[in-house]
Amino acid sequence: MSEHPQHPAGEPWEWPEAVWRGIVGRARAGRSLAPATWPGEARCAVALSFDADHETIPLRDSDESPMRLSQGQYGSRRGMPRIRALLERERIPASFFYPAVSALLHPDEVRGVAGEGHEIGIHSWIHERNTTLTYEVERDLTLRAMEVLDQLTGQPPVGIRTASWDFSPNTLTVIREIGLLYDSSLMADDEPYELLEDDEPTGIVELPPEWIRDDAPYLSMQRFAGVRPYTPPSGVEEVFRAEFDMAWQERGLFLLTMHPHHIGHRSRITILDRLIQHMKARGNIWFATHADVARWCLRGTE
Repeated sequence: MSEHPQHPAGEPWEWPEAVWRGIVGRARAGRSLAPATWPGEARCAVALSFDADHETIPLRDSDESPMRLSQGQYGSRRGMPRIRALLERERIPASFFYPAVSALLHPDEVRGVAGEGHEIGIHSWIHERNTTLTYEVERDLTLRAMEVLDQLTGQPPVGIRTASWDFSPNTLTVIREIGLLYDSSLMADDEPYELLEDDEPTGIVELPPEWIRDDAPYLSMQRFAGVRPYTPPSGVEEVFRAEFDMAWQERGLFLLTMHPHHIGHRSRITILDRLIQHMKARGNIWFATHADVARWCLRGTE
């Protein structure tokens, strides 16, 4: 394992074959890890996840606007209590990915979520963009973030989701060096797969997300940009339900990514509530954390 260069020399159409093959091979999908069966002979696995960004996105952008920061604070102040209450009522475990700065701003929240049996995963230091960082800086920030979450929860995190799914040419090297079980940032499949680095099997499980199964593209709002929540809650629910129904039909994994400052609003938490009721009505579902899914997928393959 070694540091990968960020930018090859020359224009893409000038690259030798070895260059573009090397770029494609830095972090690539290997063997499928989709299991033959899920625990308890469940027909479908459901992995709900929440990226608890809170105030870190404006902080990352050097945005000191109290208005923008308050949008993030809403996620902790109102969104998280609604999410936690819903999960407790339905007795569903979930995975929460925290930027370290978000966790340090809301330590009691992190401890409470972990104490309720949910998983806490790495989600950057301050929601930085990994592709703008050197290998040394990315590695240092990831290690520091891991340490913060370990200190707050008493359990070292075993998985990572890069902020904005910004997976740099060096991210997989960093993940391997710190010994994580899984990543949930890359999108080469619907089902879990093993990550390859330079054609070498890594033993790391990829639990693939997708922008389709993320509330942010549908529900984000930025006043001074062209980002607007054009999709009504009913439309978001329709997409999520269709994705789940096909996963159920294929006996696969349904992984959903949400954000407390989006899904936690009054008109939107009902999306998740109704979706859970729909999934339970389908029946034979295994609700699990990302870590539990990754461990199950590795059973019998090592």
